[in-house]
Amino acid sequence: MPANNFPKLHNAMWPGLVGKGSPGAEPCIELDTMLDLTTRAEVGGVKFDGVDLFLYKPHTDIDISDDGIKALAAKIAGRGLTVGSVVAPVWFDASAMGDETKRANWLTHVRKACRIAQQLRKLGVRPYGIVRIDSAASVVDWDKNPKANTKLIAQTFREAGRIAKGHGERLAAEGEICWGGMQSWKNMLNLLEEVGMPRVVGFQADMSHTHLYTLGENAPEHRLVPKKYHYEPAAFHAAMKKLTDALRPWTIDFHVAQNDGTVFGSGSHEKTGRHCVVTDPRGKLNIPRDSAYWLRDARGTVTKKMKHICWDGCMFTNETMLRQQTWNDVLAAMIEVRNLHGWVG
Repeated sequence: MPANNFPKLHNAMWPGLVGKGSPGAEPCIELDTMLDLTTRAEVGGVKFDGVDLFLYKPHTDIDISDDGIKALAAKIAGRGLTVGSVVAPVWFDASAMGDETKRANWLTHVRKACRIAQQLRKLGVRPYGIVRIDSAASVVDWDKNPKANTKLIAQTFREAGRIAKGHGERLAAEGEICWGGMQSWKNMLNLLEEVGMPRVVGFQADMSHTHLYTLGENAPEHRLVPKKYHYEPAAFHAAMKKLTDALRPWTIDFHVAQNDGTVFGSGSHEKTGRHCVVTDPRGKLNIPRDSAYWLRDARGTVTKKMKHICWDGCMFTNETMLRQQTWNDVLAAMIEVRNLHGWVG
């Protein structure tokens, strides 16, 4: 029987940027270097199929020209890779819950991201994937008026959905506990239902970040596990089943990842989770097993909804990032996920 060839296996490029480049931080890792590390990874003759991109300098300028997009497509295709999902840089001067100017900026970033995504698709290098968004809003600010703020975010997301639809694209809101209106599984579900565009605006599950919804760190009223909880199998399964049964119908993009179960905040930034490398002994997730919650339905049938899946691991040292074995280990985990929950297409 032939080995599964779907979903396609992608590596994220943004770990070369996230937490890098600011004063006191390590330098960014160039896109070419991230692409080369991805291309060189190989396990048992299997290689990565593609990459997901962060549309932000120094990797990809959100205002890149048409010729620049063509050069980017040629660079990636020349390495035998495709492009999947792209991340719209909606945070720096914008918010889906902000004033008129910030909301307008947020929509402008989404429009520019959709343009790039559409062009990459037309150039034949991007056969699948979504444009990733989030509210770019504080949990603390959202909590001042939850009902009204959720409606405002939903209004912004609907406007963005119309922009995306006009470009032949879909948007996926990332499940991470630091974003206002999206900080719990219930908040996220309420927001998606308020947006009401299931064919255009959906959910992105990062199995590292999204499993933290079970802990209720920024929304204790929506906690799904006991307070004295140490990842006991029965409690973990019950929580994950409730979480994924609620959000799986909305899920249109999926990240494979590892997490040590801890959360942290920095300055005014709300608590968020920590990615771990695949081999980290502190990792709380069984990557191949726990991917099933998102890639199979409640009856255990492979959904085939995601044509590709992507590894996501951020905030690692450059020493770790530049070690080829890091990416071979990632690829091995991704292959195992596909072997268990993929299909032949």
